[in-house]
Amino acid sequence: MRARATTEEGLLLEGFMAMSIPEWCRPEFLDGEIVVKPLPPGSHEHCLGLVLDQVIWKSSTEMDFSGHKGLRLGSGTGQLPNFVIPDGTWVPRERRLFRGAKPWMPGDGVAMVAEVTSIKPERDREAKRHCYALGGIPLYLLIDRERGAVTLFSEPDNDDYQQVVTMPFGKEIALPEPFSMTLETTDFA
Repeated sequence: MRARATTEEGLLLEGFMAMSIPEWCRPEFLDGEIVVKPLPPGSHEHCLGLVLDQVIWKSSTEMDFSGHKGLRLGSGTGQLPNFVIPDGTWVPRERRLFRGAKPWMPGDGVAMVAEVTSIKPERDREAKRHCYALGGIPLYLLIDRERGAVTLFSEPDNDDYQQVVTMPFGKEIALPEPFSMTLETTDFA
């Protein structure tokens, strides 16, 4: 028998894991908070599709992609793990990480995650950035529609990224290994 949680956050996590959510929602557990996001609008999916197309055609490594893969990422000392669903998750094809993966898989082996800002852009800009860094995700691509810019976070160290490059829509941004390509952003606007 599993021990019951005794902290407020522990109880919240227990409730999150037991939730039954409609298919049109995407639940996450981020920084001790349950977040239920609605399905994204078409402009959101348009941006993500542009990134996916370019990775397929330009990347130096074949990648597998998921637009709704749940990631269970580590947390800081004494904190609960985060359960997030990036807008996009890429893994090197030879790793075959999606094959047989549970609904919430660890972030080990993930090459890059992407988020396209939507109803709560600050969550993508701050909370998710720190969550992905804590989880050791090497690259976090943020397509910020409100600011008209693309930001690539790299070199995770503890709860943040050491390298941050931001380019306005219309400029290219370099994606390092294993992608080794430039991402064209003109059509994001």
